[in-house]
Amino acid sequence: MVDKPTNVSRPIIGDLWGGLAAMLVALPSSIAFGVATYAALGKDYVANGVLAGIFGAIAGGLLSSPLGGAPRLISAPCGPAAAVLSAFAAEMMSAPGAEPERVAALMIGVALISGALQFLYGAIGGGKLIKFIPYPVVAGYLSGVGALIFAGQIPAFLGFSQSAGLMAGLSAPEHWKWQGIVVGLTTVAGILAAPRLTRAVPAPILGLAAGIIAYLGLGLGFPEMLRQSGNPLVLGPVGGGASAVWPHLAGTWKSLAAVEFSDWKRLLVPALTLSALLSIDTLKTCVIVDTLTRARHDSNRTLIGQGIGNIASALAGGMPSSGMMGATVVNLNSGGQTKRAGLFEGCFVLLGFLLFGRLAGWLPLAALAGVLMVVAWRMFDWTSFQLLRNRGTILDFVVIWAVILTALRFSLIAASGTGVALAVIIFLRDQIRSPVLHRKIYGNQISSKKSRLPAESRALDQYGGETVVCELQGTLFFGTADKLYVELEADLKRCRFVILDMRRVLSVDFTAAHMLELIEVLLQDRGASLLFSHMPPILPAGRNLEDYLRKVGVTGRQQNVKVFAELDEAMAWAEDRLLEEHHLLADENAETPLELAQIEVFRGIESREDLAAIQSCATARSAAAGETLFQYGDRGDALFLIRRGEVRIELPVSAGRYRTLAYFGRGNFFGEMGFLDRRPRTASAVATEPTELFVLERSRFDEICRERPHLNEAVLGRMAAALAARLRRTNVELRSLHDA
Repeated sequence: MVDKPTNVSRPIIGDLWGGLAAMLVALPSSIAFGVATYAALGKDYVANGVLAGIFGAIAGGLLSSPLGGAPRLISAPCGPAAAVLSAFAAEMMSAPGAEPERVAALMIGVALISGALQFLYGAIGGGKLIKFIPYPVVAGYLSGVGALIFAGQIPAFLGFSQSAGLMAGLSAPEHWKWQGIVVGLTTVAGILAAPRLTRAVPAPILGLAAGIIAYLGLGLGFPEMLRQSGNPLVLGPVGGGASAVWPHLAGTWKSLAAVEFSDWKRLLVPALTLSALLSIDTLKTCVIVDTLTRARHDSNRTLIGQGIGNIASALAGGMPSSGMMGATVVNLNSGGQTKRAGLFEGCFVLLGFLLFGRLAGWLPLAALAGVLMVVAWRMFDWTSFQLLRNRGTILDFVVIWAVILTALRFSLIAASGTGVALAVIIFLRDQIRSPVLHRKIYGNQISSKKSRLPAESRALDQYGGETVVCELQGTLFFGTADKLYVELEADLKRCRFVILDMRRVLSVDFTAAHMLELIEVLLQDRGASLLFSHMPPILPAGRNLEDYLRKVGVTGRQQNVKVFAELDEAMAWAEDRLLEEHHLLADENAETPLELAQIEVFRGIESREDLAAIQSCATARSAAAGETLFQYGDRGDALFLIRRGEVRIELPVSAGRYRTLAYFGRGNFFGEMGFLDRRPRTASAVATEPTELFVLERSRFDEICRERPHLNEAVLGRMAAALAARLRRTNVELRSLHDA
């Protein structure tokens, strides 16, 4: 959390001090960014740069902050705007016959479209989408912006003419002006030392003040430094005060009116780049502020506010703004808590311009360059070099530096294209890396919920390996289709039943669908079957997956392809087919109900008298499909023996909802827990089809066991063996699921 001053008793007082402190940070940086932006147009446009920076700070404070969705955010001209617009200006000026006045108008046009795009991003909900731009691309963008700003300020820092070119100027030290270097170094030293001296005054103000003092001190020995006109070390006459407002506005509107329709089309690409950078810079600042204040900002509303502010700034001939980290943190530490702080910051910038605007002409160029070089240095992502330590992050390092080098060698517009292309590559890389197979398990490790008789269970233990369950996940597309085939290849050549559980699948493209079709053909040639389960009705992208697979020919008329709603249904179907092939499947549809001696738990009791005794305490019962035999919580101690039909055991989980635990068929038994411990039922039992049963009451069974004690041991022993077999199989399934 940021420190809040304890002497602030009312929020409006805190906002007032916060706005004033933010202005002291934002104003010098705004002027410096404005000058850097218009430097490519020549010395005559320095005044335009100063006014553009000031008007941008005013619009950001008066409009962007109050209308945005981040209460403590301070908006002002920023590095991305300076980098994109200065690069655009330099490119336009390099064309034969370029006119500075026309290029200045085109720069305003770029800013205007950029603001409109930001408003559009917020209006259509794009604020959340911008957050998903990969961090390496964002880091490359901002580092490239920082590198361009730093390189662009070297001429002003060393004192040689920018028209000479950076490399030519660096190779000719005789053209450097040592006075400017001293002023620039003093400014940088002042900014770096300020936090150690005091936190009451923002570091840029102390650094700029140190540079101005150093300049005036040198001026005592060099009188030519103390005149404004014709002095290459200062901004020079820039105008200011109320008298400068109307001429500047009139000139801006006249320039915009002269921009032709064909020009507006060519401004779209740089405007897209600028809008993306401004939005990313703003939202990144908002995220950091949320961390400091434990609050949450509204991304879309923030972009709408930024768009409105930047449209107004462009119409006034100002620089585009974004959320400024330094000014925002100073605002917080000074007591700013609401949108009023940003409004006050804009008012203070306007008041300062009206009262002291003409004094801006005395600002040393080297001092402004020093301020921007520190800002640019801090924008650069130096932690990117740590990515080289890990083999898995080397590609991220390459992405960052590809964007940086493209920005330095060509332009930020080209870097934006590189960034978008690399973002796609990163996405594809991550998708290809992510596993498409969540889990693979075989039929002798897991079974359906249909409880089998001992002979059937033994057969499934022996032959269940011919069934494989593959739980797919994620995005199945051209990048992962081959990976899916490689994962399944061995099982496609061996297994009789391949079950693809689709519940975790997010999307399927045509390439992946074609791969599924090839899998079906391969299985068909072997006489094997492809089963789908948990097919999502609607994928996140809105596609009906089952309908899509039917249209592309994966499912539909093929005899060896089946679609099941649940994985358990697919497992039960595969188990039944295996048991049929090995002539072990009980005839569950037989019309003749089983007699007591034919039920598994009583097989082996050879004495007719014993069977007759048990028969005497067993009551025959019929149940229609859907009839509830007992409910969760009921008291009862009867054991149910299925003569014909099927019963589902279910556990209620909420109102009207239940979870299926097991299915019991002909020859099986259920209700054993109540029979053994006489406690309330722990689940419900429902007949799924017309069912015939024997109901064995525990009280009546105990009576015959008093006369025939050996029956108690025989029957309970067989029950215990059957339950042990069920538990063993459950343990095998749990271990298999854990290891898969």
